[in-house]
Amino acid sequence: MAELEPLREDWERALCIVAHPDDMEFGAAAAVARWTGQGKQIGYCMVTSGEAGIDGMHPEQCRAVREQEQIDSARLVGVHQVEFLRQPDGILEYGVPMRRLLAEVVRRHRPEIVITGNFRDTFGGTALNQADHIAVGRAVLDAVRDAGNRWIFPEQLQGLLEPWGGVRQVWAAGSPESRHAVDIGDTFDDGVASLEAHRAYIEGLGWEHFDAGEFLEGFARQTGQRFGSALAAPFEVFPLGWGSED
Repeated sequence: MAELEPLREDWERALCIVAHPDDMEFGAAAAVARWTGQGKQIGYCMVTSGEAGIDGMHPEQCRAVREQEQIDSARLVGVHQVEFLRQPDGILEYGVPMRRLLAEVVRRHRPEIVITGNFRDTFGGTALNQADHIAVGRAVLDAVRDAGNRWIFPEQLQGLLEPWGGVRQVWAAGSPESRHAVDIGDTFDDGVASLEAHRAYIEGLGWEHFDAGEFLEGFARQTGQRFGSALAAPFEVFPLGWGSED
């Protein structure tokens, strides 16, 4: 396998847009802890509240539980701004409505980096990705460009809201097409703790003997071998404001 290149870290503000609570924690939260530890400002935006994620819990009850778990989890990696768009879990659709919704979020937060989850068809090999992940990731790529064009969704530009073309790159965490990575050796334990904070969700999946540290370490060590460090998190990079430069 090809070696991985380091991510750029000459930025100050990032926004993470993913489909569900827990999406950041399955591999990317330790990287977030690294960046908040550097003083960077990072916000989370969850498109759904994961209310369809626990079979034995009614969606309305599940929504409240999973939102609180995400807020608690985010705090463990230094993120104190968590937004829920409360779109319907499990049946998200890529298209203009999703682009409109996410463009407004980007315009409000004005990030330099937008981080989403893997939106390729698989996680590598035959491990199929989930439909919400694919829909959100595709919409994120379009929405960051839409956000900078005042003639796309102009109805949003009322009052203080302005176009925002300052997103320099979009990063897809855990993509099988990753060519970049970041060292998470110093913050790996923070990432583990953030995943463990999703207790009700993990229990609801029936993962009786699930070990968050063991699970995350397997992927982090594999990535680290390609990156030249003990533990690393992989990302696929889509350059925007920095041109084609990685």
